[in-house]
Amino acid sequence: MSATPPPNSPEAAALRAVPERIVAAWAAQDADGFAEVFTEDATLILPGDIYLTSRQAIRAFMTQAFAGPFKGTRVTGEPVSVRPLAADVAVLVTQGGVLAPGDTEVTAERAIRATWVLARQGSDWRIASYQNTPIAA
Repeated sequence: MSATPPPNSPEAAALRAVPERIVAAWAAQDADGFAEVFTEDATLILPGDIYLTSRQAIRAFMTQAFAGPFKGTRVTGEPVSVRPLAADVAVLVTQGGVLAPGDTEVTAERAIRATWVLARQGSDWRIASYQNTPIAA
């Protein structure tokens, strides 16, 4: 196992930037931008028996979600831990959730903790697997 990168290192910043890209794509309600943060064969697991196994499936799901239940919402997620597993693989844990229109803070019923498995592809870090769990659960 690799050591945890120093918090201010370029490596730690690159890993923490992955959820920032998701937050930005969600704020823009951009399903294409959201999906591009994932690897082609990524896994996305969400509450409600949502299990997606490709970038294409993630894009299609988010296109529908941004037109329906996630329309006008934002998402937030702050890193709780960053842990490289190998030179090109890391695990990131975040805490955050979905912000409904007008919300400034995540409500208890929308608060989640998430695990992100990140893989370096070229010079970019992408999400190979993502799963979140409601904190109130």
